[in-house]
Amino acid sequence: MLVLRLNKSGLPQAWITIEEAAKYYSQDRVLFELGESKHVLRGGWNNQGLQSRLTLSSIIGCDGKVTPPSGKVPLNNRYLFRRDNYLCMYCGQKFRLPELTRDHIIPRSRGGRDIWTNCASACNRCNCFKANRTPEEAGLSLIAVPFTPNIYERFYLMNRRILSDQMVFLGGHFSKNRAWDNVNNKDKVGI
Repeated sequence: MLVLRLNKSGLPQAWITIEEAAKYYSQDRVLFELGESKHVLRGGWNNQGLQSRLTLSSIIGCDGKVTPPSGKVPLNNRYLFRRDNYLCMYCGQKFRLPELTRDHIIPRSRGGRDIWTNCASACNRCNCFKANRTPEEAGLSLIAVPFTPNIYERFYLMNRRILSDQMVFLGGHFSKNRAWDNVNNKDKVGI
């Protein structure tokens, strides 16, 4: 389990280990707790036969200098494929990581940039078929709009084992036009 550490204004700062969270608690730097999930650390026994316990929350707001975290999310295949829910953005099928490629919607050879809004996950078959063309030229259409993740979506992309209460917190700040929402709900919204 990783703990989501926030600054005192509630902005995500880092995913930290239980041991790092315990350090914040023991230094009395935890200002507030969010979430339902708790983890109990048990320590040694005292002279009265009582064992020390420390209950950690899954989301903690900590004291300290408020520095806005870097909002820039590095574009790499791991984050891109996770953003797109491991789906080919052309055929809509789900694939394993090695079966996906990064497609440049406007090909790089034609001036397309290697940025979040110009990249989409594509299976090998669709990417080869599209080749050096735009989706329109290849007769393809994207099933979701590519977007640049915000700071909360960045923390979603960074951790593969997010607890449900952490997801509720992060998800409340997601962009309204995120691909995984559109893709996961495509039957409901008619995409």
